[in-house]
Amino acid sequence: MVTYTLIALNVIVFALDFVTGGSLYPWLAYRGDFTETQAWRMLTSTFMHASVLHLLFNMFSLFIFGRLIEQAIGRVRFAVLYLLAAFGGSVAVLLLAPTSAVVGASGAIFGLLGAFFIIQRRLGGNNTQLLVLIGLNVAFGFIVPNVAWQAHLGGLVVGAAVAAVYMATRHRSKRAVQVASVIAIGVALVVVTIAAVTI
Repeated sequence: MVTYTLIALNVIVFALDFVTGGSLYPWLAYRGDFTETQAWRMLTSTFMHASVLHLLFNMFSLFIFGRLIEQAIGRVRFAVLYLLAAFGGSVAVLLLAPTSAVVGASGAIFGLLGAFFIIQRRLGGNNTQLLVLIGLNVAFGFIVPNVAWQAHLGGLVVGAAVAAVYMATRHRSKRAVQVASVIAIGVALVVVTIAAVTI
C-alpha cells in the first residue's frame, strides 16, 4: 500500500507540474542554499522528476524493490525507511554539492537498494547480482552528467543503516530499541543539516 501510494504521489506531482508548465519545479526542487529558509525541499524534491524517462526509471525501481521490502518489514517501517533515505540523499547533496539543484526519488531508491542488500545478507540470501546492480548504478551516477550521485550515496548509506537497525531488533522485545535507534538516525541527519547550514 505504501509503495503504490508513493508511486501515485510521484505520478500526480509530475502530471501537475507538466500541465502547469513547470510551475511546481521552483517550489519543490532542492538546492543546498535553500535549506535554511526552505528546508521542506529536502523531501519535496523527492517527488519531483525532470522527465518522463526519469520518472519511469525511478518508479519501476520503486515498484520492484518497494513491494518486496514493504512486505518484509511492514508498512510503517517501510515508509520511515523511504523518507529517511530520501532525507539522507538531500543531506549528502547539501554536504557535497550545495549549489546543485536536484530532483527525483533516486536517493530514496538507492536507500531501498541498500536496505535490500542488508535484509538479504541477514537472511542468508545471495547478494552477488544486487551488488552488481548497485555498483553499476553508482558508476552511472559518476559517468553520466547531471546525475546527483551525492543523493545516491547518501540514500544508500542511510537506507542500509535503517535496515541494519530493523534486522538487529526484529524481536518484539527490542521494539523500543528499534524505535529509539531509528529516531537517532533521523536526529543525526537533522543535526548534520543544521551544522552544514550554520557553520
